[in-house]
Amino acid sequence: MSISQALLEQSIQINIQQALSEDIGDGDITALLTPEDEQATATIISREDMVLAGQPWVNALIHAYDPKVEVTWLKNDGERVEANEVFLKLAGSARSLLTVERPALNFIQTLSAVATKTALYVKELEGLNTKLLDTRKTLPGLRIAQKYAVAIGGGQNHRLGLFDAFLIKENHIMAAGGIVQAIAKAHKIAPGKLVEVEVETWDELNQALVAKADIVMLDNFSQQQMIEAVQHVAGRCKLEASGNITIENLREVASTGVDYISMGVLTKDVKAIDLSMRFNA
Repeated sequence: MSISQALLEQSIQINIQQALSEDIGDGDITALLTPEDEQATATIISREDMVLAGQPWVNALIHAYDPKVEVTWLKNDGERVEANEVFLKLAGSARSLLTVERPALNFIQTLSAVATKTALYVKELEGLNTKLLDTRKTLPGLRIAQKYAVAIGGGQNHRLGLFDAFLIKENHIMAAGGIVQAIAKAHKIAPGKLVEVEVETWDELNQALVAKADIVMLDNFSQQQMIEAVQHVAGRCKLEASGNITIENLREVASTGVDYISMGVLTKDVKAIDLSMRFNA
């Protein structure tokens, strides 16, 4: 799936308004220690190597708070930033720079962490045809932002939510009366929408093929079973591996020939990048 420009812009506005509201409230009282007319310049560095992500959020946030602040990026989203390298410069009201510092850095540190981790995992797949997908295991309120960061890091987006594709799992199958019935209902409910089904056995895989699922997720299939499934399916649908996959066995799983590997760890288990903003003397 891909994020439309309209959805991206809508999500950015929601995110930045929330970020400004929760941090500033009815006013930044500490910034008032600085003379109202004082101007300043500042540089932002990363204290560790990273893949930059989050520019649209930072640009929108700063412009929303004070459009007079000059924002100069020395790196673009998707580019690598080395430890202690300056990647962003700001110039404008000292009060404004102090106020936007934390919410702006919060977006960069979080989204760059996602992009950096994704890039590390994608590197493990070099030379193979398997694509790395994210999941819906995202931080509340940052679904689109984190999926944007995954794409910046070289990964691909799975469905954005419950609205743009079907992912039929065990409970859905039971409620619908079976795999064939569930897939048939999905095609009827929303013709043209991607239909994916999770299977746990060889029989369920065959049922999914008969019902013409677009993607079949192989749940807890062994390495050998995945190899055999790829051979058996022979391109009749896409195959996705998920669950119990780590960076240590990622390439091994991909070598089975599955089309996709989805990993929640890309968005739900990230350590924020260490950033620092300093005023210039």
